[in-house]
Amino acid sequence: MSISRVMLFVAATAIAVALGLIVNSFFLDQGRPKTASVGLPSIGGPFELVDHKGRVARDSDFLGKYLLVMFGYTYCPDVCPTELQVISEAMEQLGQSRTKVQPLMITVDPERDTVAALADYIGNFDPSFVALTGSTEQIKAAAKAYRVYYAKTPPDDEGDYFMDHSAFIYLMGPDGKYLHHFAPTTAPESMADKIQAVISGG
Repeated sequence: MSISRVMLFVAATAIAVALGLIVNSFFLDQGRPKTASVGLPSIGGPFELVDHKGRVARDSDFLGKYLLVMFGYTYCPDVCPTELQVISEAMEQLGQSRTKVQPLMITVDPERDTVAALADYIGNFDPSFVALTGSTEQIKAAAKAYRVYYAKTPPDDEGDYFMDHSAFIYLMGPDGKYLHHFAPTTAPESMADKIQAVISGG
């Protein structure tokens, strides 16, 4: 890939991170603790997609589990594999509690991320991962429900392109409600500690 394409990706990543920080400040509600009186962000909702084994997967299939939901794509050069590895390490550190947690990766690049492509890719990370794809409209609906930004960059001369996207990881409760989100810079230990505290009611 040309140097100009790499520079474009770096610039696009910087913009995505900046947008993420703006969204992050909104989620944190100006530093106030999340209580019933303040209210929680409206994140999450119904979706119907296809998992990396070719099976229809709906949000209702995961009720009863804590979800770690991230949006990404298999051609992502660094942010996505880094986040997937962080989640994998956090899952390992959860010990027995990991059985209560289901990590999900939802693609923002359904054009390239077929069932077969996702199956090959997700096998590099924690075995509990479920990777999801679908039609363009299905992905758009899921991203809207989770307030996820994504956009396709102009292809280069070889037809290669990147997907700009926000990179938060969402922790959802067994009832499907939003509980917390993790920034891209979160360490595995911090993620595991927070998840354990939530599971334990702390």
